[in-house]
Amino acid sequence: MSSSNRHHAEHAIDVDAPVDIVYRVIADAVAWPQHFRPTIHVERLETDGTTERLQIWATANDAVKTWTSRRVLDEAGHRVTFRQEVSAPPVASMGGEWLAAPRPYGGTRLTLRHDFTAMDDDPEGVAWIRRATDRNSDAELANIKAVAERWDRLGELAFSFDGSVTVDGPMELAYDFLHQAARWPERLPHVARLNLREDVEGIQHMAMDTRANNGSVHTTESVRVCFPGQRIVYKQLVTPALMTAHTGEWVLEKADGVVLVTSRHTIVVNESAITGVLGPDATVASARAFLQNAIGTNSEKTLRLAKAFAEAGGD
Repeated sequence: MSSSNRHHAEHAIDVDAPVDIVYRVIADAVAWPQHFRPTIHVERLETDGTTERLQIWATANDAVKTWTSRRVLDEAGHRVTFRQEVSAPPVASMGGEWLAAPRPYGGTRLTLRHDFTAMDDDPEGVAWIRRATDRNSDAELANIKAVAERWDRLGELAFSFDGSVTVDGPMELAYDFLHQAARWPERLPHVARLNLREDVEGIQHMAMDTRANNGSVHTTESVRVCFPGQRIVYKQLVTPALMTAHTGEWVLEKADGVVLVTSRHTIVVNESAITGVLGPDATVASARAFLQNAIGTNSEKTLRLAKAFAEAGGD
């Protein structure tokens, strides 16, 4: 591929936060799904502390794409360079860098650069990639700015929890119950409606209405990445007002002759919505307790029904 067919893009934003904090957000790619709206899931495949290989699932022009990238982390220079090893069409190749530089008057100038080629240098492919790059870069830079500028609050706003059941039955049946989400309205009392589509095998798009204990119904939209028989990871693209992010996973493991099925959640509280949703006296702590109870209760119901389904031999 000749250099004349390589295209370039550059995006930048000013962040009112120290350069070290901005770099930490860039470097911790596994946490990106909690911070970056386009990023669905990140798997760290290899790392030696300086170089890492990642598999990333993210939305691009409303489609979910996945690719593997190699990144080099330069903490002293506040720079992360990346190069896709396996790209998703219409991308033939892509790389670039994140660079966080201190501004002379305080804060940080964060720059994101890309270089890319399209398959067969097709003009429509080039235009598609540029649209996706512009859209995602602007979103990611804005997300990094928001995260870095409230870094001292994230420890309180972000939290994780999990719950588990043991299943004395086939692992594949427990997985099938979780994977066959289209049947949840008939199997799960708290699911009022669920639309599921799987345009690409292993990537599910869900729109779901969930019924709370008080009778209210909440609508969420999610993307799920399925690892057959073992895990399903997901991210809610549309969340209830009290959250800015909700990611999670279902994990199945064999342990001591039974199957351990675990539901894990990571949530970021939407601080600005707390009093409007929970009342004038509500706090971050009460919002966390409310969310953990509501989400944990539904997860526990799902786990128990998955257990019963597998132990009964399915239906």
